[in-house]
Amino acid sequence: MSAPILKNFVAGKWVEGMGGLVEIASAVTGETVAQTSSAGLDFKAMLDHARTVGGPALRKLTFHDRAYILKDLGKAIMECKEELYKLNFQTGATRKDGWIDIEGGAGTLFAMSSTGRRHLPDDKIFMDGPAEQISREGSFMGQHIYTPRHGVAVHINAFNFPVWGMLEKLAPTLLAGVPAIVKPATNTAYLAEAALRIMVETGRLPDGAVQLIVGSVGDLFDHLTGQDTVSFTGSAQTASKLKNHPRITSQSVRFVAEQDSLNASVLGPDATPDTPEFDLFIKEVVREMTVKAGQKCTAIRRAIVPMDLLGAAEDALKARLAKITVGDPANDDVRMGALVSQAQRDDVRDKIAILANESEIVFGDPHKVEVIGGDINRGAFISPVLLRCDNPQSAVNVHEVEAFGPVSTLMPYNDLDDAIALCNRGEGSLVMSLFTHDGQIARDFALGAGAYHGRIAIINRDSAKESTGHGSPLPVLVHGGPGRAGGGEELGGVRGVKHYMQRTAIQGSPAIITGVTNSWMKGAETDASAPHPFRLKFGDLNIGKTIETKPRTITLDDIEHFAEFTGDNFYAHMDDEAAKANPFFPGRVAHGYLILSFAAGLFVDPAPGPVLANYGLDELRFLTPVPAGDTIKVRLTAKSKKKRNDEYGEVRWDVLVTNQDDEAVASYDLLTMNAI
Repeated sequence: MSAPILKNFVAGKWVEGMGGLVEIASAVTGETVAQTSSAGLDFKAMLDHARTVGGPALRKLTFHDRAYILKDLGKAIMECKEELYKLNFQTGATRKDGWIDIEGGAGTLFAMSSTGRRHLPDDKIFMDGPAEQISREGSFMGQHIYTPRHGVAVHINAFNFPVWGMLEKLAPTLLAGVPAIVKPATNTAYLAEAALRIMVETGRLPDGAVQLIVGSVGDLFDHLTGQDTVSFTGSAQTASKLKNHPRITSQSVRFVAEQDSLNASVLGPDATPDTPEFDLFIKEVVREMTVKAGQKCTAIRRAIVPMDLLGAAEDALKARLAKITVGDPANDDVRMGALVSQAQRDDVRDKIAILANESEIVFGDPHKVEVIGGDINRGAFISPVLLRCDNPQSAVNVHEVEAFGPVSTLMPYNDLDDAIALCNRGEGSLVMSLFTHDGQIARDFALGAGAYHGRIAIINRDSAKESTGHGSPLPVLVHGGPGRAGGGEELGGVRGVKHYMQRTAIQGSPAIITGVTNSWMKGAETDASAPHPFRLKFGDLNIGKTIETKPRTITLDDIEHFAEFTGDNFYAHMDDEAAKANPFFPGRVAHGYLILSFAAGLFVDPAPGPVLANYGLDELRFLTPVPAGDTIKVRLTAKSKKKRNDEYGEVRWDVLVTNQDDEAVASYDLLTMNAI
């Protein structure tokens, strides 16, 4: 029986390539597990379909609509995960490895869905920062906004995480409202294709939102425009080739890259063999060497320890590596599976030989390994290999050559500055880790190495139990790095979404800016007519709905009663002479929280109604002191709204408290939960 032929997903249909089939071998047995081709596809038509069908369909939806799509896609992956785990073993990955890829991919969809609903509006435009007043009287202002780019996101993914690698790009792209064309690496394309089938079958993806190429991209790049984005994961060599494509440069196509990374892990100078940090470091280095057989862009390639601990660290690493069993990843007794292909194994062997020119192999044999199950001759098995470089300061290869497998080089440092310099010799990495219990050492590392690394994981006895570890990218944190690592910032919550959107400065009157953003701006029209805004349900409340309250005079008795009742006897409220000596006060003044309390008493409608709860305050500022005898009043204006669920939504109110001279006393945003 011949191996199944993978299909491309083009304009809503699953299509086989027209000849030129490429066989994909199992990493474990060498047998053909799938065939693939993209021959005959009309790549220009795919781009056109995405731009004219997928893009408009996504842009009709709000951020929250798209977020709920991501949530449903994540649920579908979890419901069908066992189907994916069966395929996962053929890639050479254990079930634990697959958990990172499959369930980690679904988790990324869930996390980005939550990010969209928490941090983005239930709208189609996202404001970037506060408005800028650019005229004296405030009649002309500016506001930065983000809108979806009217192009296509081309995702070129690596072989090591066929599910997570696809979903970590798709999640922010779809949330941004941009269609994607996904090109998985050939070696594991069968797992990516299966995952996409699961998502397509939910019916939640709008037509044209996602398409799939399971083969060469042909002339796809020849048809890119300045509205498109290319997001690439792979080698620096391939990234450079793609980045310098004539169409990329002539059209200024946005290019996001995550590429080679000689990540480092450092054992802090405060750690000794009898400290928890030493043991944690040893465990993490071995884990990062062997998870996914070391085929991780975040794996530890350089393990850096104090000079006097080089021997102890080597012994501890070798002892732990000796417990690693290699073989068929479907076998429960196997700790490390195979590399993705024999070609990848041969490449790792070649890279080890280069590293061995200035380092010594102290554990493992790249040409010999005992395996449990699998086919030792046709599979792509290799032993974990630990090298030791005694003079890393003068070495070159250990800081330039990456063996993309279960390989790491142990090296010593002389002092903290030397450790930082060695880390930075990698010329840019996705992540470095530091094992220390000393806050000052951590600060020095952040200052000295931060510019060279996308993420710094600082792990010690206090955080280890809950730490996600050195090598785990998180949806809420940036995943990328400078220099050699490619200069990209995938993920990172809203930051990842912004890669696929355009930031534009809009200028106009407050009313115009309000109209564009659906968020009330100071100076725009308000509606102070009845009823009280707290009488209106979420759906009936319009932006700009306002109440201007009656005034209230604050007396000395009020100030003293508040002090006695709350216990806040700060001298500015109770000692006139001391208050006058303070440059901020004319004498005794009202408590800031007294002003807030009285303000609430002025604008709150007390009867039960649509307002369910006070959710909190943002941007609170006390602007002018209020001595006894001053009078305050409040203007409360509905500023923006965000639906939370079918029962209630969040309303943001602009609150301005002024005195009898119309001077601003306090300002803040009030958040309430209002019934739908």
